[in-house]
Amino acid sequence: MAERILIVDDEKEIADLIEVYLKNDGYTVYKFYNGLDALNCIEHTELDLAILDVMLPDIDGFRICQKIREKYFYPIIMLTAKVEDADKIMGLTIGADDYITKPFNPLEVVARVKTQLRRFVRYNHASSEEEANAPVSEYDINGLIINKDTHKCTLYGTEVCLTPIEFSVLWYLCENRGKVISSEELFEQVWGEKFLDNNNTIMAHIGRLREKLKEPARKPKFIKTVWGVGYTIE
Repeated sequence: MAERILIVDDEKEIADLIEVYLKNDGYTVYKFYNGLDALNCIEHTELDLAILDVMLPDIDGFRICQKIREKYFYPIIMLTAKVEDADKIMGLTIGADDYITKPFNPLEVVARVKTQLRRFVRYNHASSEEEANAPVSEYDINGLIINKDTHKCTLYGTEVCLTPIEFSVLWYLCENRGKVISSEELFEQVWGEKFLDNNNTIMAHIGRLREKLKEPARKPKFIKTVWGVGYTIE
């Protein structure tokens, strides 16, 4: 069955253009020019990915992203005309998985959609063969339990709601417990793309993970920073 993609952008030409390219690739598209109609669709439609414009006439894309993350874990790509790092970090910390700045090539949007969907399937719907061959499916680190089979994370018995990307980052760190993982390695392993020196994506996701794990800023118990090297879980 074709994956179902939500597009929300008040610039009709942009929304229509993305719709054409996605439909040409076989995706089912739900397109809206305002936030209220999009929220109604989110509540009543099973979706596989959302593309959200940040600036909308009624409800901004950040708020829609937050509403999605209250219930759902499918990938979210933010669109914006802003280029400030603060806006990008804001989107990532509230649960977005990717960020595209306008103007953009629609082929890039399609490529990002495919990447996010592949990653989501990879970490959430592993085949029975992969599960059978997996040497470890769960880690228990001082009360932090993360299970790859159920895609659940708990902290002292209380479930921690993680996005697919957050889960992947935490899983990779747990999988390499005791090792210091550089931002470059973490990004390339989880995102599957080349790391750039000015990329703040890892920092934003680590910050969000620490927040969800209720980590103290100066003395984190789980995810520790080795300055100038990377991150580790001991």
